[in-house]
Amino acid sequence: MTPAGDPAAVVVVLRDATDRDVPDILRCIRALAEYERLANECVATEARLRETLFGADPAASVVLAVQNLEVVGFALWFRSYSTFLARPGIYLEDLFVFPSHRGLGVGRRLLAHLARRAVERDLGRLEWAVLDWNVEAIRFYESLGAVPMADWTTFRLTGDALEALGVGSG
Repeated sequence: MTPAGDPAAVVVVLRDATDRDVPDILRCIRALAEYERLANECVATEARLRETLFGADPAASVVLAVQNLEVVGFALWFRSYSTFLARPGIYLEDLFVFPSHRGLGVGRRLLAHLARRAVERDLGRLEWAVLDWNVEAIRFYESLGAVPMADWTTFRLTGDALEALGVGSG
């Protein structure tokens, strides 16, 4: 048995996901949606994930954290681009560690893994968003040296508004 709270005693392997991991990816996404109080917005399916992550034109990549053959967390990311830096970057769409494995360094390892990719590929940045009520995550990110982008507000078009603008505008 792993001593609770002892990150050194936890053996977690990080690996890139494959199409065989789609059920576990969906399990992570649903657990994240539940945690973020957005389960009613989660309409992801295995078929859609298989198509968009592992099909002809993958939109994102997934890194899994695995302990004893069980997925205990994930990071879903895609390439972004900074016009000011004139360099690509990594946008971390989702980072999630199941509650039973929090506080053991799994989230830090997932972020370090992506940061290492960014450095190795000469990418300009690693960025992500966090819900403003998630104080625990904010403290964790700040402890890594991440800084909030207080001058920016995220906007989103979805559903009817996206449809109206995309189809209704010429």
